[in-house]
Amino acid sequence: MMAIPRTNEIFPPISSILPHCGTMLLIDGVSAISDEALTAHAAVRGDAWYADESGAMPAWIGVELMAQGVAAHIALLAMRAGGRARPGVLLGTRSYEAHVAAFARDAQLTINVQEVLRSEAGHSAYECTIDHRGARCADAVIKVYQPGDFQTFIEGSVSS
Repeated sequence: MMAIPRTNEIFPPISSILPHCGTMLLIDGVSAISDEALTAHAAVRGDAWYADESGAMPAWIGVELMAQGVAAHIALLAMRAGGRARPGVLLGTRSYEAHVAAFARDAQLTINVQEVLRSEAGHSAYECTIDHRGARCADAVIKVYQPGDFQTFIEGSVSS
């Protein structure tokens, strides 16, 4: 069961929360947060790079919407503590289930992320959902990793 995030906060623009830029920034903003959960929103744009012939967003992009919601949660918690989020990577997902083939053009999507695991080593897991007009469109468990030394982690990944 997802915790209900607090909605009495004013959030900075999403571009100052996430490192994504340009057309890769899919989340439009954050509407609620708690220590364990976040609610974000995104609009499906018919002229975006991902749009199919009807202007819809393929459902598989939902994994990225969820990952950006997780990244926003981690970043906002770090900002609250007076710091910045360490860089991280999406490790993958377990059981991504899309209940629709695509998110319709102009749909206003609600992305909910609920932390279910956090380790001192930097591993986290989040239960995530995407809804449109109160209907569940997709759900998954997203796993992320924030290494202590991101540069060494990346260099080790490339050389192996």
